[in-house]
Amino acid sequence: MIPVAANDVAFSSHAVLLTAFTLFQIAIYDRGSQTVSKITIAIVTGAWTIVAICVIIAIQTHSWLWLVSCFNMLQVSMTAIKYIPQAIMNFKRKSTTGFSIGNILLDLLGGLTNYGQMAVQSFDQHSWVNFFGNIGKTLLSLVSIFFDVLFIVQHYLLYPKKKPERSPSPDPVNHVSLVTSSHV
Repeated sequence: MIPVAANDVAFSSHAVLLTAFTLFQIAIYDRGSQTVSKITIAIVTGAWTIVAICVIIAIQTHSWLWLVSCFNMLQVSMTAIKYIPQAIMNFKRKSTTGFSIGNILLDLLGGLTNYGQMAVQSFDQHSWVNFFGNIGKTLLSLVSIFFDVLFIVQHYLLYPKKKPERSPSPDPVNHVSLVTSSHV
């Protein structure tokens, strides 16, 4: 039994389409003086090299399931690489100002429901193959949940947004009302 459900394929297809759309937007919109870093170029070049090598091997050996496993591991690696700079930047700045926690909360919910789905399927099938049969899916959820929890801890516990200081009570002598009543 291959523990890949239709929703797994739909999720991956959705991610590929959104990434392609984002890349299309990067290509057509003006970026001003922003350039792609050398580290990013090296990572992308390395990833495409790995993809090319794996595809060549899979074509020669007809190992299509192995190829999917290679892509899974590449996806797990890219996910970790995607999160690391944000975690480091939050740590260095000791702040999460400008960071959107909403998507992180949704990502955490997705990772937890993914584990819930695998647990229910495993219970229903009397087999734990859903967890170890699709190691890429399991690792991807683990990496995402790890970084989601890290970002939540950074945002709410380590570097919470400081509340603006309120002035004591307004000065009644210099107090000017913004709204005046009109008696008609």
